[in-house]
Amino acid sequence: MFRIDLLVAVTLALLSHVHAQQPEWGQCGGIGWTGGTTCVAGTVCTKQNDYYSQCLPGVATTSAPSTTTSQPATSTPPSTTTAPTTTVSAPAPTGFVGVSGQKFVLNGQTYTVVGANSYWVGLMGLSTANMNASFADIAKAGGTTVRTWGFNEVTSPNGDYYQSWSNGVPTVNTGATGLQNFDNVVAAAKANGIRLIVALTNNWSDYGGMDVYVQQLLGSSDHDYFYTNANVQAAYQNYVKTFVSRYVNEPTIMAWELSNEPRCKGSTGTWTGTCTTTTVTNWASTMSAFIKSIDPNHLVAIGDEGFFNEPGNPSYPYQGTEGVDFTANLAIKTIDFGTFHAYPISWGQTSDPTGWGVQWIKDHQTAQAAANKPVILEEFGVTDSQATTYTAWYSAIESSGLTGDLIWQAGSHLSTGSTPDDGYAIYPDDPVYPLEQTHAAAMKARG
Repeated sequence: MFRIDLLVAVTLALLSHVHAQQPEWGQCGGIGWTGGTTCVAGTVCTKQNDYYSQCLPGVATTSAPSTTTSQPATSTPPSTTTAPTTTVSAPAPTGFVGVSGQKFVLNGQTYTVVGANSYWVGLMGLSTANMNASFADIAKAGGTTVRTWGFNEVTSPNGDYYQSWSNGVPTVNTGATGLQNFDNVVAAAKANGIRLIVALTNNWSDYGGMDVYVQQLLGSSDHDYFYTNANVQAAYQNYVKTFVSRYVNEPTIMAWELSNEPRCKGSTGTWTGTCTTTTVTNWASTMSAFIKSIDPNHLVAIGDEGFFNEPGNPSYPYQGTEGVDFTANLAIKTIDFGTFHAYPISWGQTSDPTGWGVQWIKDHQTAQAAANKPVILEEFGVTDSQATTYTAWYSAIESSGLTGDLIWQAGSHLSTGSTPDDGYAIYPDDPVYPLEQTHAAAMKARG
């Protein structure tokens, strides 16, 4: 009787094992995961972080399962064990990116930042397969780094979002459409050897941003309260702590950014009238130090447009009127590298946008050298004569010694259709795509 029961139990266990096999790119483990933990033939269950293991193509080089228990991050339900840990024959980030003078370094070698923005990858309800396809397109262009959004503030939860608000009370979404979804983004980036720069809020109303905090907590449309009001600052820090703490030990994250394009004014167009460059610099100093206090492993940047503070300069991006002082911000001790953007036509520089952009690049490299910190052109774009303009800008980046750059924006043709195109997107079949490949190779060769 015992032998029969045992045989039945073993048979049922084997059947359960077969049915539990996960498809390629599917989840197979992690904190809170209750589904199958084995993968279909030709794929291996690979640990990406404590919260996510994924079926990736390849053959295991290590088959010993992990039996240790992982502790969850803030606001995440506990689990018992992690999934079996294996490695595959695909590139995966190891070690944390650091800085040395004007360069990024990784494991004692220069790390070249070149790649693209893909703000949408965690916000479109993409399958893990399509996330992987998106990162693969960037990697094939020679990209090493992708900048993406780590925020979506909503008042009516729908689709993928990271924080919801109701009557002034925020709730971080740690579920499948929230931070667990961002786990998928991290896993897909890792599978393609990509590092992530993650912005934690937005100056603009796209995907919520700063104005949601101010409106929900203060009932005001004055944008600059985000930088000065104690309650708003506390709410932002609470969100940042929950998000950042989850990935403290994840090397796929290259850096955190305080915001996308912080300014004294936002989409509402209203402000108190008291915000200055000092206001934003003080805020950046406080918040970057806060992130460093909870995450010593990752770099921190502001995510600003790189406006200079030169009152009287005839060129608008140099006048300091938006509350941004690139030189002062770069000097903040807890800011590891500088960022700037380049949209000359949108900024009124229409007579020679290409030439203006070349000088803009050179001026930021000069600031980079003076501060002895890395500086990257992390967003740039024109909608006409792209190949001509980008050829000139890439040449200026390469010859000036600017640390790196990320184009706005990457595009992919996925099984669900093409990713968003705002007129700037570069898809793999675009004539600019080979130019990206040549530039990436030149940047890597430059070291």
